Amino acid sequence: MQKVSSITKEKVAEAAAYLFNNNGYSGTSVRDIAEKAGVNLSLISYYFGGKKGLLEYLMSSFLEGYLSVLEDAHQKLEEDSARKCLLDLVEEVIIYQQKRYHIARLVHREISIDTTLVREIMTTYLMKEKFYLIEILGYGIKQKEFKPCTKTMITMQLRSMLFMPFLYPQYVREIYQFSVTDQYFLTMYGAVIHDWINETLCLDQNITPVSSDERKAPLTGI
Repeated sequence: MQKVSSITKEKVAEAAAYLFNNNGYSGTSVRDIAEKAGVNLSLISYYFGGKKGLLEYLMSSFLEGYLSVLEDAHQKLEEDSARKCLLDLVEEVIIYQQKRYHIARLVHREISIDTTLVREIMTTYLMKEKFYLIEILGYGIKQKEFKPCTKTMITMQLRSMLFMPFLYPQYVREIYQFSVTDQYFLTMYGAVIHDWINETLCLDQNITPVSSDERKAPLTGI
């Protein structure tokens, strides 16, 4: 069997994410991916078992990284306030997606389609997402940082705000005149969600919303 480096494997994954995102899964052939990545066609079958396996790899690796961000925020609950954990989570999730723009858009689009793969993902990954977010909200309510609320509804609203710009980047570009790949987006949009958390969830009404000066500063980690 032919062996290649992990760098070559990632080149194939990046090429597939770009082509799936721009041409659609059905409109992309294994040969297209091999040519885009500059590798031998056989390597795709060797590493991923074909185009379907490559899609599964892209989705699972993206979601595993996303869940690690949520898990890190959840683990910090004993050290930091629930509010800080949630605000940090928002920044890290936006940064994570922006750095993986093509894969992020691909994954969010594929999850909107009812397939066997998506059902499996719902069971293995998105149920964990729900657990972490509800745990953080519940801890904040218990500690009297957050207002009593319907945690499931807040979770759906929050994840919708986090993912919408990457699922519909053309909407953000046409209506708000900037791209989700811009530094400006990372700064402004993160601040908007921070303000929403402060105003919607926090019991302390004296919390100062994110200032215009803070909006001009890069998000942590950029």
